[in-house]
Amino acid sequence: MPETIECPKRVYQSTEQRQSATIEAVVQLSADQNPSTLTTASIAERIGLSQGALFKHFPTKGRLWESVARWVSDQLSQRVFSVTEQYEQADKALEAMFMAHVSFIVQNPGVPRLMLGELQKPGNGPAKQIVRNTLANYRHRVVTLLKRGAEQGCLGRDIDTEAAAVLYLGAIQGLVVQGMVSGELHAIEHMAPRIYRLFSDSLLETTHDKEK
Repeated sequence: MPETIECPKRVYQSTEQRQSATIEAVVQLSADQNPSTLTTASIAERIGLSQGALFKHFPTKGRLWESVARWVSDQLSQRVFSVTEQYEQADKALEAMFMAHVSFIVQNPGVPRLMLGELQKPGNGPAKQIVRNTLANYRHRVVTLLKRGAEQGCLGRDIDTEAAAVLYLGAIQGLVVQGMVSGELHAIEHMAPRIYRLFSDSLLETTHDKEK
């Protein structure tokens, strides 16, 4: 009798799995190219779907970008903001959040491009609003920790918390830019502790200068 050849069964994926795979593809593709140049065709090809199938999960490109922005926001909450809960001392919490953010970027290099790309778009679409709200929440968390640190005495008592928060976020953004310029984004994890030390020392000097 002729040998029976069994066709491989197609692995079923739920809508949630397809959506998750699509978002992951966008983040990965954004690591190597400008997110604004991504097409639904290239995204669909990346995950092995037709464009028609892709649009069943995301009716418009705008809806897809909104989901990507929400994913980034959720990941920052789960993998960056949450680390502060492990520390009572505000200075330790700030440092842990700084390092966690740098590590997250190294693992997901497409994220900075995606966030910056949304902020540069005209208008104020849903994805852009999510990015803005996420960054505003981030700044608020930093300011809150700086104020707590001043109260605890582990940071300078007279900190300009608004300016210090800008410096904190700017240090991370500067590391990312330098990593992109050098083409060695992974190297920023080694530089991050030195950059944070300079930031931390500047806050402590606030008190010392007042006491002179």
